[in-house]
Amino acid sequence: MNTDSLFRPFSLKSLNIKNRIVMAPMTRSFSPDGVPTPQVAAYYRKRAEGEVGLILSEGTVINRPSSSNDANVPHFYGTGALNGWKDVIDGVHAEGGAMGPQIWHMGILNNHQSGWLPPVPFEGPSGINKLGTDSGTVMTDSDIADTIAAFGQAAADAKALGFDCVELHGAHGYLIDQFFWDETNHRTDSYGGKTLPERTHFAVEVIKEVRKRVGEDFAVIIRLSQFKPSNYTNKLATNPQEMEAWLTPLVDAGIDILHCSQRRFWEPEFDGSDLNFAGWAKKLTGKTTITVGSVGLSGDFFGAFAGESSQVSSLDELLRRFDRGDFDLVGVGRPLLSDPSWTKKIHEGRNDELKGFTPAALGELVV
Repeated sequence: MNTDSLFRPFSLKSLNIKNRIVMAPMTRSFSPDGVPTPQVAAYYRKRAEGEVGLILSEGTVINRPSSSNDANVPHFYGTGALNGWKDVIDGVHAEGGAMGPQIWHMGILNNHQSGWLPPVPFEGPSGINKLGTDSGTVMTDSDIADTIAAFGQAAADAKALGFDCVELHGAHGYLIDQFFWDETNHRTDSYGGKTLPERTHFAVEVIKEVRKRVGEDFAVIIRLSQFKPSNYTNKLATNPQEMEAWLTPLVDAGIDILHCSQRRFWEPEFDGSDLNFAGWAKKLTGKTTITVGSVGLSGDFFGAFAGESSQVSSLDELLRRFDRGDFDLVGVGRPLLSDPSWTKKIHEGRNDELKGFTPAALGELVV
């Protein structure tokens, strides 16, 4: 297994990384009251030391009262949290790594298993988080405007703190994705619509505000998914034409990199081609893409949360697609939770030292 191609440098605007490996965002919930601790900083620094090219942080919530359903998910606002993130990025840079925060609004969610609740009800495009479930409030025009501004402020703070890029979380059924999906967006104003391109309006406005706040030379990523945790077979776009109509407005608004989340990267996105989501996104837009989904392991991330273990799996199919030019960067999740040196081991051909994954790794910050 020759992995040399994965270890070529990559540059785009503010982003300069030593290889094509991206640590995928993974919620950890180890930041009490939203403030990253020294242990969080050590966790990310250790992955940079282990030769990860680009680290994308766990989801960090923007400054909205109900942007989170978990008191231990980190904030990306407020003096305490931002000081914590400054320690994180300084540590990553000290090890020669690069990093961007994933900024996030969870939208309307089920209550957290801990029983913790935000001070005000969850908010979303139409007051629902999946078909037939009414568990939040409908966002007003002023709510939407304030949320767009909060995304912009978080991105500006990321740049000011010294991060190398920023990622918007537009996948997996969270707020931006709730605007995309016809089952959760029943609005009749300009933020709704019968077609997917119409329902990109909220995301487009967020991207434009972020771009305005960070300038043209700062790399902006958006994470997208077709599937929802409540519907793994969902397709926002059922064919390439619909996908192009979905992605083009986002690119035109200022996105540099499309982070294409699948449960399993090797699964074709549409009939008649073996291209995956990232492959189609690159073909249709010409933009840089990140593929992610069960890289290096059997099973998938959501199975891990259900208590499933995973074994090490070959990277041959990933390399075949990468070397063919289907995508530019590779998101790696669970292998890096339990093994900070995973990237270095791959680089050095130490495949016999790779570890599988057990759900126990979710319960600690392995350093």
